Amino acid sequence: RDSEAPLAERMRPTTVAEFVGQEQIMAPDKLLGRLLKHGRLQSLIFWGPPGCGKTTLARLIAQHTGAHLINISAVISGVKDLRAAIEEARQQQSTRGKRTILFVDEIHRFNKAQQDFLLPYVEDGTITFLGATTENPSFEVISPLLSRAPVVVLEPLSETDLEVILGRALSDKERGLGGLDTRVESDALSYLIRAAGGDARLALSGLEVAVQTTGMDKNGCRRVDHQTMANAIQGKSFIYDKDGEEHYNLISALHKSLRGSDPDAAIYWLVRMLEAGEDPLYLARRMVRFASEDVGLADPRALVVAV
Repeated sequence: RDSEAPLAERMRPTTVAEFVGQEQIMAPDKLLGRLLKHGRLQSLIFWGPPGCGKTTLARLIAQHTGAHLINISAVISGVKDLRAAIEEARQQQSTRGKRTILFVDEIHRFNKAQQDFLLPYVEDGTITFLGATTENPSFEVISPLLSRAPVVVLEPLSETDLEVILGRALSDKERGLGGLDTRVESDALSYLIRAAGGDARLALSGLEVAVQTTGMDKNGCRRVDHQTMANAIQGKSFIYDKDGEEHYNLISALHKSLRGSDPDAAIYWLVRMLEAGEDPLYLARRMVRFASEDVGLADPRALVVAV
Protein backbone atom coordinates (compact mmCIF):
# COMPACT_ATOMS: atom_id res chain seq x y z
CA ARG A 1 0.00 0.00 0.00
CA ASP A 2 1.01 3.63 -0.50
CA SER A 3 3.43 4.49 2.31
CA GLU A 4 2.14 8.08 2.20
CA ALA A 5 -1.44 7.02 2.91
CA PRO A 6 -2.79 7.71 6.41
CA LEU A 7 -2.13 5.01 9.00
CA ALA A 8 -5.85 4.20 9.19
CA GLU A 9 -5.86 3.39 5.46
CA ARG A 10 -2.63 1.40 5.57
CA MET A 11 -3.87 -0.71 8.49
CA ARG A 12 -7.22 -1.52 6.90
CA PRO A 13 -7.69 -5.33 7.15
CA THR A 14 -6.88 -7.24 3.97
CA THR A 15 -8.48 -10.54 5.03
CA VAL A 16 -11.58 -11.55 6.96
CA ALA A 17 -9.33 -13.06 9.64
CA GLU A 18 -7.77 -9.63 10.27
CA PHE A 19 -11.13 -7.94 10.84
CA VAL A 20 -11.66 -6.95 14.47
CA GLY A 21 -15.02 -6.52 16.21
CA GLN A 22 -18.68 -6.70 15.16
CA GLU A 23 -19.09 -10.23 16.50
CA GLN A 24 -22.87 -9.76 16.47
CA ILE A 25 -22.75 -10.03 12.66
CA MET A 26 -19.36 -11.62 11.96
CA ALA A 27 -19.55 -14.70 14.20
CA PRO A 28 -19.76 -17.98 12.22
CA ASP A 29 -23.45 -18.42 13.06
CA LYS A 30 -24.42 -14.80 12.30
CA LEU A 31 -25.51 -13.20 9.01
CA LEU A 32 -22.20 -12.01 7.54
CA GLY A 33 -20.27 -14.92 9.02
CA ARG A 34 -22.56 -17.39 7.27
CA LEU A 35 -22.54 -15.48 3.97
CA LEU A 36 -18.75 -15.31 3.94
CA LYS A 37 -18.39 -18.93 4.95
CA HIS A 38 -20.41 -20.05 1.93
CA GLY A 39 -19.09 -17.36 -0.42
CA ARG A 40 -22.56 -15.98 -1.02
CA LEU A 41 -23.44 -12.43 -2.05
CA GLN A 42 -26.44 -10.48 -0.83
CA SER A 43 -27.38 -6.83 -1.09
CA LEU A 44 -27.05 -5.15 2.30
CA ILE A 45 -27.00 -1.73 3.93
CA PHE A 46 -24.45 -1.18 6.70
CA TRP A 47 -25.66 1.27 9.34
CA GLY A 48 -23.20 2.36 11.98
CA PRO A 49 -21.07 5.19 13.36
CA PRO A 50 -17.85 6.40 11.72
CA GLY A 51 -14.81 4.16 11.98
CA CYS A 52 -16.66 0.94 12.81
CA GLY A 53 -15.71 -0.98 9.64
CA LYS A 54 -18.44 -0.37 7.03
CA THR A 55 -16.12 0.32 4.08
CA THR A 56 -13.68 -2.38 5.17
CA LEU A 57 -16.46 -4.96 5.24
CA ALA A 58 -17.51 -4.09 1.69
CA ARG A 59 -13.95 -4.57 0.45
CA LEU A 60 -13.51 -7.83 2.34
CA ILE A 61 -16.79 -9.24 1.02
CA ALA A 62 -15.72 -8.46 -2.56
CA GLN A 63 -12.30 -10.00 -2.00
CA HIS A 64 -13.63 -13.09 -0.25
CA THR A 65 -16.27 -13.80 -2.88
CA GLY A 66 -14.11 -12.93 -5.89
CA ALA A 67 -16.54 -10.23 -7.00
CA HIS A 68 -15.62 -7.10 -8.91
CA LEU A 69 -15.94 -4.05 -6.61
CA ILE A 70 -17.03 -0.58 -7.69
CA ASN A 71 -16.79 2.17 -5.08
CA ILE A 72 -19.03 5.24 -5.27
CA SER A 73 -19.48 8.06 -2.78
CA ALA A 74 -22.97 9.49 -2.76
CA VAL A 75 -21.48 12.80 -1.68
CA ILE A 76 -19.91 13.47 -5.09
CA SER A 77 -21.72 11.05 -7.43
CA GLY A 78 -24.98 11.08 -9.35
CA VAL A 79 -27.04 9.11 -11.86
CA LYS A 80 -24.33 9.53 -14.53
CA ASP A 81 -21.86 7.70 -12.28
CA LEU A 82 -24.43 5.02 -11.50
CA ARG A 83 -25.05 4.42 -15.22
CA ALA A 84 -21.30 4.02 -15.76
CA ALA A 85 -21.16 1.55 -12.86
CA ILE A 86 -24.03 -0.52 -14.29
CA GLU A 87 -22.31 -0.65 -17.69
CA GLU A 88 -19.05 -1.72 -16.04
CA ALA A 89 -20.92 -4.44 -14.14
CA ARG A 90 -22.44 -5.77 -17.37
CA GLN A 91 -19.02 -5.87 -19.02
CA GLN A 92 -17.56 -7.75 -16.07
CA GLN A 93 -20.34 -10.30 -16.31
CA SER A 94 -20.12 -10.77 -20.07
CA THR A 95 -16.33 -10.79 -20.49
CA ARG A 96 -15.08 -12.28 -17.25
CA GLY A 97 -18.12 -13.97 -15.77
CA LYS A 98 -17.70 -12.01 -12.54
CA ARG A 99 -20.45 -10.59 -10.40
CA THR A 100 -20.15 -6.96 -9.37
CA ILE A 101 -20.58 -5.37 -5.96
CA LEU A 102 -21.57 -1.72 -6.12
CA PHE A 103 -20.61 -0.10 -2.83
CA VAL A 104 -22.25 3.27 -2.22
CA ASP A 105 -20.80 5.14 0.73
CA GLU A 106 -23.03 7.69 2.48
CA ILE A 107 -26.09 6.28 0.69
CA HIS A 108 -28.32 8.67 2.65
CA ARG A 109 -26.92 11.50 0.50
CA PHE A 110 -28.66 10.10 -2.61
CA ASN A 111 -32.08 11.57 -3.27
CA LYS A 112 -35.15 9.45 -4.03
CA ALA A 113 -34.62 9.51 -7.81
CA GLN A 114 -31.02 8.39 -7.46
CA GLN A 115 -32.00 5.56 -5.14
CA ASP A 116 -34.87 4.58 -7.46
CA PHE A 117 -32.36 4.22 -10.30
CA LEU A 118 -30.67 1.32 -8.49
CA LEU A 119 -33.81 -0.77 -7.99
CA PRO A 120 -34.11 -2.68 -11.29
CA TYR A 121 -30.41 -3.56 -11.34
CA VAL A 122 -30.47 -4.85 -7.77
CA GLU A 123 -33.66 -6.74 -8.62
CA ASP A 124 -32.28 -8.50 -11.73
CA GLY A 125 -28.87 -9.22 -10.19
CA THR A 126 -26.83 -6.94 -12.44
CA ILE A 127 -25.23 -5.68 -9.24
CA THR A 128 -25.05 -6.73 -5.62
CA PHE A 129 -25.68 -3.51 -3.74
CA LEU A 130 -23.82 -2.63 -0.55
CA GLY A 131 -24.62 0.71 1.05
CA ALA A 132 -23.10 2.42 4.05
CA THR A 133 -24.65 5.13 6.17
CA THR A 134 -24.30 6.79 9.54
CA GLU A 135 -27.97 7.84 9.42
CA ASN A 136 -31.02 5.74 10.23
CA PRO A 137 -31.90 3.99 6.92
CA SER A 138 -35.58 3.94 7.89
CA PHE A 139 -35.61 7.72 7.43
CA GLU A 140 -33.03 8.16 4.69
CA VAL A 141 -33.37 5.14 2.35
CA ILE A 142 -36.47 4.43 0.25
CA SER A 143 -38.52 1.43 1.33
CA PRO A 144 -38.20 -0.50 -2.00
CA LEU A 145 -34.41 -0.44 -1.62
CA LEU A 146 -34.66 -1.47 2.03
CA SER A 147 -36.81 -4.39 0.89
CA ARG A 148 -34.05 -5.57 -1.44
CA ALA A 149 -31.11 -4.75 0.86
CA PRO A 150 -31.67 -5.61 4.54
CA VAL A 151 -30.06 -3.33 7.12
CA VAL A 152 -27.08 -4.65 9.08
CA VAL A 153 -26.39 -2.67 12.25
CA LEU A 154 -22.75 -2.11 13.21
CA GLU A 155 -21.79 -1.01 16.71
CA PRO A 156 -18.96 1.25 17.86
CA LEU A 157 -15.85 -0.85 18.43
CA SER A 158 -15.19 -1.90 22.02
CA GLU A 159 -12.15 -0.75 23.96
CA THR A 160 -10.74 -4.26 23.62
CA ASP A 161 -11.17 -4.11 19.84
CA LEU A 162 -9.36 -0.77 19.67
CA GLU A 163 -6.56 -2.09 21.85
CA VAL A 164 -6.01 -4.94 19.39
CA ILE A 165 -6.08 -2.58 16.39
CA LEU A 166 -3.64 -0.11 17.95
CA GLY A 167 -1.35 -2.94 19.05
CA ARG A 168 -1.17 -4.17 15.46
CA ALA A 169 -0.42 -0.67 14.19
CA LEU A 170 2.47 -0.30 16.64
CA SER A 171 3.99 -3.69 15.80
CA ASP A 172 3.42 -3.96 12.03
CA LYS A 173 6.69 -3.04 10.31
CA GLU A 174 5.31 -3.02 6.76
CA ARG A 175 2.03 -1.14 7.07
CA GLY A 176 2.18 0.33 10.55
CA LEU A 177 4.62 2.04 12.89
CA GLY A 178 6.65 -1.05 13.74
CA GLY A 179 9.64 0.28 11.86
CA LEU A 180 9.97 3.09 14.40
CA ASP A 181 11.34 2.54 17.89
CA THR A 182 8.23 3.69 19.75
CA ARG A 183 7.11 3.39 23.37
CA VAL A 184 3.56 4.47 24.15
CA GLU A 185 2.89 4.73 27.87
CA SER A 186 -0.05 2.65 29.09
CA ASP A 187 -2.00 5.65 30.40
CA ALA A 188 -1.51 7.40 27.04
CA LEU A 189 -2.84 4.37 25.17
CA SER A 190 -5.79 4.09 27.57
CA TYR A 191 -6.59 7.75 27.05
CA LEU A 192 -6.52 7.33 23.27
CA ILE A 193 -8.83 4.32 23.42
CA ARG A 194 -11.36 6.12 25.62
CA ALA A 195 -11.22 9.34 23.59
CA ALA A 196 -11.75 7.49 20.29
CA GLY A 197 -15.17 6.34 21.45
CA GLY A 198 -15.27 3.21 19.31
CA ASP A 199 -13.92 4.92 16.17
CA ALA A 200 -10.92 2.98 14.80
CA ARG A 201 -10.10 5.66 12.23
CA LEU A 202 -9.91 8.34 14.92
CA ALA A 203 -7.81 6.10 17.17
CA LEU A 204 -5.29 5.29 14.43
CA SER A 205 -5.11 8.91 13.29
CA GLY A 206 -4.46 10.06 16.85
CA LEU A 207 -1.76 7.44 17.30
CA GLU A 208 -0.07 8.45 14.05
CA VAL A 209 -0.03 12.13 14.96
CA ALA A 210 1.27 11.43 18.46
CA VAL A 211 4.12 9.24 17.23
CA GLN A 212 5.10 11.46 14.31
CA THR A 213 5.20 14.62 16.44
CA THR A 214 7.28 13.05 19.20
CA GLY A 215 11.02 13.58 18.96
CA MET A 216 13.54 10.82 19.57
CA ASP A 217 15.50 10.62 22.79
CA LYS A 218 19.25 10.00 22.89
CA ASN A 219 18.64 6.31 22.28
CA GLY A 220 16.54 6.97 19.17
CA CYS A 221 13.25 6.03 20.89
CA ARG A 222 10.01 7.98 20.58
CA ARG A 223 8.28 7.98 23.97
CA VAL A 224 4.64 9.03 23.83
CA ASP A 225 3.22 10.13 27.17
CA HIS A 226 -0.30 11.06 28.25
CA GLN A 227 0.06 14.78 27.50
CA THR A 228 1.40 14.15 24.01
CA MET A 229 -1.52 11.85 23.26
CA ALA A 230 -4.03 14.34 24.64
CA ASN A 231 -2.62 17.04 22.37
CA ALA A 232 -2.76 14.67 19.38
CA ILE A 233 -6.33 13.43 19.74
CA GLN A 234 -8.00 16.67 20.95
CA GLY A 235 -11.05 14.69 22.08
CA LYS A 236 -13.88 13.22 19.99
CA SER A 237 -16.77 15.21 18.61
CA PHE A 238 -19.99 13.61 19.75
CA ILE A 239 -22.33 12.27 17.09
CA TYR A 240 -25.33 14.56 17.31
CA ASP A 241 -27.99 16.32 15.27
CA LYS A 242 -30.15 19.10 16.57
CA ASP A 243 -33.39 17.91 15.00
CA GLY A 244 -32.71 14.31 13.96
CA GLU A 245 -32.82 10.88 15.53
CA GLU A 246 -29.78 11.31 17.77
CA HIS A 247 -31.27 14.47 19.26
CA TYR A 248 -34.38 12.59 20.32
CA ASN A 249 -32.38 9.55 21.49
CA LEU A 250 -30.35 11.66 23.89
CA ILE A 251 -33.17 13.81 25.24
CA SER A 252 -35.12 10.60 25.83
CA ALA A 253 -32.15 9.14 27.69
CA LEU A 254 -31.95 12.27 29.85
CA HIS A 255 -35.66 12.17 30.60
CA LYS A 256 -35.62 8.47 31.50
CA SER A 257 -32.57 8.92 33.72
CA LEU A 258 -34.42 11.61 35.68
CA ARG A 259 -37.53 9.47 35.84
CA GLY A 260 -35.41 6.60 37.15
CA SER A 261 -33.85 8.82 39.84
CA ASP A 262 -30.34 8.33 38.46
CA PRO A 263 -28.59 11.71 38.87
CA ASP A 264 -25.23 10.54 37.52
CA ALA A 265 -26.79 9.30 34.27
CA ALA A 266 -28.88 12.46 33.96
CA ILE A 267 -25.81 14.68 34.33
CA TYR A 268 -23.95 12.60 31.76
CA TRP A 269 -26.67 12.96 29.10
CA LEU A 270 -27.14 16.64 29.95
CA VAL A 271 -23.44 17.43 29.57
CA ARG A 272 -23.13 15.31 26.44
CA MET A 273 -25.89 17.29 24.76
CA LEU A 274 -24.36 20.60 25.82
CA GLU A 275 -20.90 19.53 24.64
CA ALA A 276 -22.39 18.57 21.28
CA GLY A 277 -23.84 22.07 20.88
CA GLU A 278 -27.44 21.77 22.07
CA ASP A 279 -29.23 25.01 22.94
CA PRO A 280 -29.22 25.29 26.77
CA LEU A 281 -32.66 26.92 26.62
CA TYR A 282 -34.09 23.77 25.03
CA LEU A 283 -32.77 21.72 27.95
CA ALA A 284 -34.08 24.25 30.47
CA ARG A 285 -37.57 24.03 28.95
CA ARG A 286 -37.37 20.23 29.14
CA MET A 287 -36.53 20.52 32.87
CA VAL A 288 -39.62 22.65 33.37
CA ARG A 289 -41.75 20.06 31.61
CA PHE A 290 -40.23 17.28 33.66
CA ALA A 291 -40.76 19.12 36.93
CA SER A 292 -44.39 19.75 36.03
CA GLU A 293 -45.43 16.49 34.38
CA ASP A 294 -43.22 13.82 36.01
CA VAL A 295 -42.44 15.19 39.48
CA GLY A 296 -45.70 17.10 39.79
CA LEU A 297 -47.28 17.21 43.24
CA ALA A 298 -44.74 14.76 44.65
CA ASP A 299 -42.56 17.84 45.17
CA PRO A 300 -44.21 21.14 44.17
CA ARG A 301 -40.89 22.95 44.71
CA ALA A 302 -39.37 21.20 41.70
CA LEU A 303 -41.28 23.42 39.25
CA VAL A 304 -40.21 26.56 41.10
CA VAL A 305 -36.57 25.46 40.98
CA ALA A 306 -36.78 24.55 37.29
CA VAL A 307 -38.37 27.88 36.35
